[in-house]
This record gives sequence, structure tokens and C-alpha cells, in this order.
Amino acid sequence: MLKRKTLAELLGSMVLVVVAISPTILAYDILGSSIQLAVLYDGVAVGYVLFALVESLGPISGCHINPAVTLAMVVTKDLDAKTGVAYILAQMSGGLLGVLCSSLMFYGLSPKYSKLSSLLTISSISRPSGCYFAEYLWTFILVLTVYGCSRNGSRFTGLAVGLLVGGAIITTSSTMFANPQVTVARIFTPAIAGIRPLDAAFFVLAEVLGALTAAKLSKHLFG
Repeated sequence: MLKRKTLAELLGSMVLVVVAISPTILAYDILGSSIQLAVLYDGVAVGYVLFALVESLGPISGCHINPAVTLAMVVTKDLDAKTGVAYILAQMSGGLLGVLCSSLMFYGLSPKYSKLSSLLTISSISRPSGCYFAEYLWTFILVLTVYGCSRNGSRFTGLAVGLLVGGAIITTSSTMFANPQVTVARIFTPAIAGIRPLDAAFFVLAEVLGALTAAKLSKHLFG
């Protein structure tokens, strides 16, 4: 049963990273659009695909596909520690597979993706410190939304999460990573969706703190 759940987490995490990175490559590097339009592409694509992922994988693993969500669930004892560790390892592995798949899809279609060495490249894209607070705030909102849907028995969790994340991508200064495995995966892409390692470390810290804050508040808010 745990193998089935971790496989769902790995595959879901892989697909999430593919859809988080690929629209920016297609819009900006291949079609030559502006960065603004590329971000809009990304928000729409992630919202749609995340909805599908939650609906299809939710009954198997809960479709966390996010170490911040998993960590929060372990803290509130909605998930045991052994399963939590397995989930996080699967999520991180899936994210790295996702960034490789994303690069392979566009291999040879752009000068940026014309060499094998470009498939996994350390990003140099800087994310200003204001983005750190955005990551804390929106990870908090995302995890709180997950708890709210779960505790209240919502039948529209996939729609709620998809719309929240898709909308937040075109709302936040950081374009809504809110997910440590997505943040780590984006270190290794040459796309405009990338992030340099130093900023990624602060993003992950902010995401974890946001998730823990939401976990604590959820006890008082939802019981």
C-alpha cells in the first residue's frame, strides 16, 4: 500500500514540475512571447493540471506532491512519520525527474536547449528578498486551504487547490512556488522559471515555516 502511495506522489510531483516549467519555455523561448504572457501561460496550465492531479491521485495518496503539505500533516498527526518520509523522498525524486522531462520535451527546439548539458543546468535567476515573504504567505494559504477542504469534507478540493495555485502564480511576486520539491527542481532548469541555489534555500525555509504556521492554526480554526 505504501509503495502505491509513494508511486502516486512521485508521478504527481513529476507532472507538477513539468507543468510548472514547460509553459514558460514554450511561451518565452519557443514562441517568443513576453515574460508577462509566459507567467499567464504558467498560471492557467498549472491550475488546470493540478486540478486533474488532485482528482486522480487524491484517492490514492492524498496527492500532497508537496513536502510542505506532508510535513504539516505529520506535525498534526494526520500522517505517520514513516509515510511522511517516504512521501517526501518520492516528491523530491519526482521533481527532479520532472525538470529533466521538461528539458527533454524542448530539446533541439531552441538554442538554449541544443546541447545535452542544457538538460540540467544550474539556474542563475535571482529572486529578490520580497519573494521570500511571498513564499511564506502563500505556502501558509495553500496548506490552510488543504486543511480546510480536508476537515470540512469538501468534494471540490481539486478545484479549490487548482484555482488557488493558478491564481496565485499571477498574483505573487515569486510566481507561487509554495513547494520545496518544486523549488529544488527549478534550480536545475535554464528556463525563466528557474531559481539560483541561494534564493532556493531561503524559499524552502519560508515554505516550511509557512506550512508549520498553517498546521498550528488549523487546529484552532478547523478542530
